[in-house]
Amino acid sequence: MDRQAQIELLLDHYENPRNRGKLENPDAHMTWGNPGCGDIITLYLKIDDSERITDIAFEGEGCTVSQAAASMLTEKLKGQALSYAASLSVDDITSWVGREIMLSRPRCALLALDTLKLALRYLPKKLV
Repeated sequence: MDRQAQIELLLDHYENPRNRGKLENPDAHMTWGNPGCGDIITLYLKIDDSERITDIAFEGEGCTVSQAAASMLTEKLKGQALSYAASLSVDDITSWVGREIMLSRPRCALLALDTLKLALRYLPKKLV
């Protein structure tokens, strides 16, 4: 994807976020932020008995990059296995937001992934 298409995709996710809002009675949730810039994400997950993410949502405040990356992450994870979520890496986020944006704003681009990894680490025992 070229630079302009990457920017347009980010803006679309920022202006029309997917899965934005609070999930009632989530199986797991986590709030994490970047103290230096003030970005914050709360991620909510509902997980079924087969360890699939049946629903996912986020709330947050911050820059275009952090909020768009959270929207992209939730879109990619809905319906996926927890093992897929656990396997996501910096390279995956880079492919979604673009290398140039990742190099210029890595903490913002990775905030949702970091929040996800923490949520997975603290899953209730019944889900592990």
